[in-house]
Amino acid sequence: MGRPYSMDLRHLALDRVASGESCHAVAAALKVAPSSVIKWVQRHRQTGSAAPGKMGGYRPLAITGSHRDWVLSMIEGPDHVTLEMLAAGLLERGLKVHPASVCRFLHREGKSFKKNRSAGRAE
Repeated sequence: MGRPYSMDLRHLALDRVASGESCHAVAAALKVAPSSVIKWVQRHRQTGSAAPGKMGGYRPLAITGSHRDWVLSMIEGPDHVTLEMLAAGLLERGLKVHPASVCRFLHREGKSFKKNRSAGRAE
């Protein structure tokens, strides 16, 4: 992901637009996209500042609460389950997740499949 343009550049663009130049002419002179200058002007009109908004963020976990309890009970049970089976079961329960999300959830919970030395290899 790229990083936002500097505030110096944004202020320079806003000053030039305020003096009467078009957004496209300012963008060409400063070698930035016209859409960037247009968005800076719009943001300045709406908020009084052309400062960039927050980038990135935190995405909450999908498998929580009763879904978490269900998945953990399924893997603790005697039956063999796969990631695809768990994802399908969650879909039936109203939560659409990819099997990779289930794998990341299990990893966060400290659950993993390890071969048992005494059991030997799968035949």
